[in-house]
Amino acid sequence: MIIIKLSLQDDDMVDQIWRLQHIAYRLEAERIGFYEIPPLLDTHETLKNCREIFYGCVDEDGELVGAVSTAKESPGSLTLMRMMVHPAHFRKGIAGNLIRHVLDDHPDIPLFIVSTGAKNEPAVALYLKFGFIPFDTFEVAPGVELTTFHRRAEILA
Repeated sequence: MIIIKLSLQDDDMVDQIWRLQHIAYRLEAERIGFYEIPPLLDTHETLKNCREIFYGCVDEDGELVGAVSTAKESPGSLTLMRMMVHPAHFRKGIAGNLIRHVLDDHPDIPLFIVSTGAKNEPAVALYLKFGFIPFDTFEVAPGVELTTFHRRAEILA
């Protein structure tokens, strides 16, 4: 499997991203008890126009098995907006490889930000493993909390 930059100008790729995020985010919705997760509300058109940069892990047949997207929401930081892996490929290191790719591809970024449902234990564990530290937790709906994590660049001595 390889990681490549994905084009939102490619309708087939947009369809693959849309299908993958609906499969992956439905599982997160069930895990955290909240079904209004923004990627589940996307249409092909809103996905094409989201202005995020997508990186995908594709298998030897060119099928998308995992993806991450990023956006520069403020100067000096990069936000991981979406992280998704097809359930058939869980526990193969795909999400970790995608995070590592983003971190390695942006060595000049001093702050990385990511958010996930506080009850999404696999995602929380993954982000902690990569040095993300809980920064803030807030309620997005009754009984549903979202945790934001920050990862600062290592200071070279």
